[in-house]
Amino acid sequence: MDLLSILQSGASAILQNSDQATTALDSNQLVSALSQMFGREGGALDLGAVVSKMQQVGLGSIVTSWLGKGANEPISPDAVTDLVSADKIQAFASQFGLSENIAKNAIASALPAMVDNASPDGSLLDDILGNLGGLGGLAGFVRKLI
Repeated sequence: MDLLSILQSGASAILQNSDQATTALDSNQLVSALSQMFGREGGALDLGAVVSKMQQVGLGSIVTSWLGKGANEPISPDAVTDLVSADKIQAFASQFGLSENIAKNAIASALPAMVDNASPDGSLLDDILGNLGGLGGLAGFVRKLI
């Protein structure tokens, strides 16, 4: 799936979530905001960093559900603060005139859709973990960082 489609899936998830404050937001602006939030220099989307961070903060079972073929487990809006800097959350909230809580809820809606769509048949997992020796290798890598 191409970058734009991945970002659009995140925007769509925000527009379709249960929060009335986000249902009328502009899809193109959401795509741009998500790209800024999860992108790195050069415009590449860095979902691998999100996946790695989720593993580090104890959200491995949630991200594994996003990478697999089954149903996606939800992530709590509060857990978003472990993955996205407060500055980025505030910038997102400001851009759309949302409270920080609503912004975190929107991001929590977008993340599963984006990672799921970026990982057909778990290929994102293979890309991220391939050089680390799988999930066990990632766990060892994380232990070295701590």
